[in-house]
Amino acid sequence: MFYKKKDFPENDEIVMCTVKRILPHSVFVDLDEYGREGMVHISEVSPGRIRNLRDFVSEGRKIVCKVLNINRERGYIDLSLRRVNLIQRRKKLDDYKQEIKAEKLIENVGKQLKLSLGQMYDEVGYKILERYPSLTDCFKEIIHNGLKLNKLGIKESLASKIESLVEERMKPQMVSVKGILKLSSKESNGIEIIKKILTNLVSKGVNVTYLGAPKYKIFVEDSDYKKAEYKLKEAMNSSLEMAKKLKAEAEFNRKDA
Repeated sequence: MFYKKKDFPENDEIVMCTVKRILPHSVFVDLDEYGREGMVHISEVSPGRIRNLRDFVSEGRKIVCKVLNINRERGYIDLSLRRVNLIQRRKKLDDYKQEIKAEKLIENVGKQLKLSLGQMYDEVGYKILERYPSLTDCFKEIIHNGLKLNKLGIKESLASKIESLVEERMKPQMVSVKGILKLSSKESNGIEIIKKILTNLVSKGVNVTYLGAPKYKIFVEDSDYKKAEYKLKEAMNSSLEMAKKLKAEAEFNRKDA
């Protein structure tokens, strides 16, 4: 990563590191986002007794650590590998990958204009980072809220190219949660009952496709899987309750994408 944060990280901060060298009782790493060196003592690598540190780490490997202590005068940073839980590790890895992707995007725009990555940071990156904690956070504002980069003091010729590329390459991927609904009615107004139930689903943002009586494909799309799943569940509960009151026969089965 080209950009390095100034000063030191904070205590308890989760940081991305690259293993630099391995000694008998400690591991020295580079903090990728800060351009500083840190140390992981053998007792902070993994719980239990460790015979060989190389069973857990290797030179050049990316690891996610937690900041334990900082001595600013001497420049020492003590880190822990074992105190980072799975959720923290996954989130940090995802955030780091997204920031690398965001930096690559402005680098590609720079290549089109024959500007180095350093020049692109002078023209774009640093202006973004004055207002946002990361390039990724800024680019999310472009996607979700229509942010215009010229409002950050970025030249229109650069701003428009970056905005276009962000919308093209960083738009969140849609996921689909779906299932099959069997719906029928023996009532004299059965067709109207079925229409009413299906209309209720559509009104709640659910897509309905006719597969042939009595089957219907039911699905919800969203960039967030949990949101899509919740929307489908709420809509189906409502419609199944409606079917019961209207004396219709209804059966829903989930089908994973």
